[in-house]
Amino acid sequence: MKLADIKCKSAAPKEKPYKLADGGGMYLDVRPNGAKYWRLKFRINGTEKLLALGVYPEVSLAKAREKRQKARDLIAGGIDPSLEQKKKRALSKASSANTFEAIAREWHEINTPKWSKNYADGVLTRLETYIFPEIGNFPIDQIEPPLLLQTIRKIESRPAIEIAKRQLQKCGEVFRYAIATGRAVRDPSADIKGALKPQKQTHYAALDIKEFPAFLQKLEKNDARLYRNTMNAIKLLMLTFVRTNELINARWDEINFDKKEWVIPAERMKMGKEHIVPLSNQAIDILKDQKEIAGHWPLVFPSPVRPKQSISNNTILGAIKRMGYQGRMTGHGFRALAMSTIKQELGYRHEVVDRQLAHSPKNKVDKAYDRADFLKERKKMMQEWADYVDAQGSHGQVVKVRFGG
Repeated sequence: MKLADIKCKSAAPKEKPYKLADGGGMYLDVRPNGAKYWRLKFRINGTEKLLALGVYPEVSLAKAREKRQKARDLIAGGIDPSLEQKKKRALSKASSANTFEAIAREWHEINTPKWSKNYADGVLTRLETYIFPEIGNFPIDQIEPPLLLQTIRKIESRPAIEIAKRQLQKCGEVFRYAIATGRAVRDPSADIKGALKPQKQTHYAALDIKEFPAFLQKLEKNDARLYRNTMNAIKLLMLTFVRTNELINARWDEINFDKKEWVIPAERMKMGKEHIVPLSNQAIDILKDQKEIAGHWPLVFPSPVRPKQSISNNTILGAIKRMGYQGRMTGHGFRALAMSTIKQELGYRHEVVDRQLAHSPKNKVDKAYDRADFLKERKKMMQEWADYVDAQGSHGQVVKVRFGG
């Protein structure tokens, strides 16, 4: 006799477990503690087995019968429903372990040793900000192009077209890592590249060399009332044309006054390779002056408020703004200014300047040059660049910046 829901509901616990049969091998197993379990007894390949169908009342009588029918259909096809159930549980567990976020973090951990700390931190922070909240919990092999496109378009709408483009690139790297490790079969990022908004080519704001003397005069007059610490940072950035992050995080143990070299460790470089910056006489004067300001602190440019921390990128950008050059010059602009001027005015080869800029090699020829250090030539070049900056004239007058502070 088949069960009725009222009988299932009213089945009271007894001293020993007992069964309420519903036919077709299915029954309700009532336990002394009041728990009620649906079970299906079946035979396959001559062996009797038992299949769990759920707990009553979470799984109703009607739902249990549906599960029974699906199991019987599998048995009729020669498939063991208990093994199929284990397979589904295993796949579900694998899916939860193979979410986009889980695999992205694994990919990030594997790549971190070859990146600088700042770059590695930035990659993870942007994934945590823009990508994980949208698709982080999805099994990576279930993310289709429309879902990924929706995620990237949210970034575009901020608007942040460059960030959207870079995040799509990083997502592609994660998908390709998942493919290589057997947890995905395709990269949906490749299918949506044509759907992104076109990006206008932009460059960091940088002065023309003709505007440079006026900039030097304003810096020296200091009508913007910049701190001596900030002025030294701008002057050293101008003479070394390193990246702003490399400058503001400089430490005294990286500076060799005797050899007149600044050795930036690999972990602080964008490309993860140690970089030598030859220091001109003028740069040495700046550093000696800065040593008086920094005192015992290990950072070359400690924050005046929190000396255990360095000054920020905004310190230099804010100073340039106060000087009246907002939108016309940036800290990064000194790199572009030095590159063009040293090649055009001082006559140095591109590969020598490029090596000093610590750029990533773009082709086989550049990679061959990258293996050469050019250190002797770069030392000469950096002194000539500092002398050139000193000698810049405006309206027929020579402007010599007092690099000693």
